[in-house]
Amino acid sequence: MGSSGAGKTTLLDVLSGRKNTGEITGGMFVNGKPKDELSFRHMMGYVEQFDSLAPHDTAREAVEFSAAMRLPRDTPAEVRANWVTTVLTLLELLPLENTMIGNEETGGMSFEQKKRISIAVELAANPSILFLDEPTTGLDSRSAQIVIRCIKRVAASGRSIVCTIHQPSAVIFEAFDSLLLLRRGGQTVYFGELGENSANLVSYFEAIPEVTPKASGSNPATWMLEVIGAGTGNAPTSTIDHHAYYNQSSLCA
Repeated sequence: MGSSGAGKTTLLDVLSGRKNTGEITGGMFVNGKPKDELSFRHMMGYVEQFDSLAPHDTAREAVEFSAAMRLPRDTPAEVRANWVTTVLTLLELLPLENTMIGNEETGGMSFEQKKRISIAVELAANPSILFLDEPTTGLDSRSAQIVIRCIKRVAASGRSIVCTIHQPSAVIFEAFDSLLLLRRGGQTVYFGELGENSANLVSYFEAIPEVTPKASGSNPATWMLEVIGAGTGNAPTSTIDHHAYYNQSSLCA
C-alpha cells in the first residue's frame, strides 16, 4: 500500500519480472535462493488491473484455453478438465461457466465478474505465487468483498498472494496477513505482519512520538495513511520522518 507515486505497481512489476525499462539493482531471492527467471515464470501468475479477456468466450472457455496453453503438455485431458472446474469453484464462477464474457458495447458480465475470471485465467496455470495489481479498484464495496473473499480462498489453497491495494475498507484490510507500506519515492514505512485486528500495525504507529492514536472503530488503513501523509489530506499528522524511523526500528531489524 501507499499513496499514488509510491511505486506500488513498479515494485510489483519488478518482483514478477515484468519490468523491462529503467535500471533494477539489488538481489532477488525465492525461498532464500537466487531467483531463476525462467523457472519463476512457470510458477507465477500476474493479474493486471484491467482485463484483456476475449469477449466471445464463456467463463469456462477462457479458463480451459489458459489451462490448455499453460499446464504441462503431458497433463491428461480429464485431469485438466477437473482442474478447470476446481478453479471455477474456487472463484465462485460455476454459476457463470456458460455465460459470455462480453464487452461494454454488447453487454455481458460485470466488471467484478470479469475480475474474477482474470484471476481464474491465471490460476488455471496452477501458479505457486499470484500477483494482483489493484484487484479492488473500480469496484463497489460489495463487489470488492466478493473478490477479496475469493482471493482468500485461493490463498488458503496453498498459494502466496501479493496485491497492491489502494485505500481499502476496514473489512478488506483485515483480510490480509502482512503489509508493505510505501511512501512517495518507494521508501518503506512499515513492513511486517498486521496482527489480529491490525494490532501489530496500530501498536507500531502509536508508539511513534506525535502520532495521534487510532480512534476506536475507525479504519486502520485510513488512519495509517493519514499518519504518513498519504491520506486524502496529504499532510502528515506528525513531523516524524517515518522512513527514517522505520530504518532504526526493531521491526526493520
